[in-house]
Amino acid sequence: MTTEKNTSISSKHAEAVNYRNVQLLTFLLDGEVYGADIIQVQEVLEYRKVTPVPRMPEFLLGVINLRGQVVAVVDLRRQFGMDVMDITVNTCIVIVDVQLEGESVALGLLADAVKEVIELEGNNICAPPRIGSRINAHFISGMGKHNDDFIIILDLPKVLADDDLNQAIETMSDAGSDHS
Repeated sequence: MTTEKNTSISSKHAEAVNYRNVQLLTFLLDGEVYGADIIQVQEVLEYRKVTPVPRMPEFLLGVINLRGQVVAVVDLRRQFGMDVMDITVNTCIVIVDVQLEGESVALGLLADAVKEVIELEGNNICAPPRIGSRINAHFISGMGKHNDDFIIILDLPKVLADDDLNQAIETMSDAGSDHS
């Protein structure tokens, strides 16, 4: 009886939400697979030294120089309240381009490792769970199923739309333009 009830609830919910086909860059955080829309991904970099910036939120590691551009690097583990991990040979920085307050901003996302680029059909994506996720469901645009993996599809503008982060980016932009 419980199984039937769960099936009918998820069927109703699946009918209410129509997801489009999407290409995702998948990456690992604390053993779980996350995905970001490839349209927002500029490039993937090997980990490089991040220069700390004083008085910034804990999840903002600092900045890197990317071909003359100052790019803030966000530690998603800290943003999501996960344990901080040591840097390994697989650690990388995913450079994404997101719209924050109507402005296009390049940001680096620290990831444990990058997996692959995949294409998911809309029928393999469902609404994020209301409970049971380790991160705030507000940050999740959907849950994808690819082979045997569940992929947590991030809504990057919501993940990165933090008042502290926006203030930090503005401060770093002002400092960068003062020294140009």
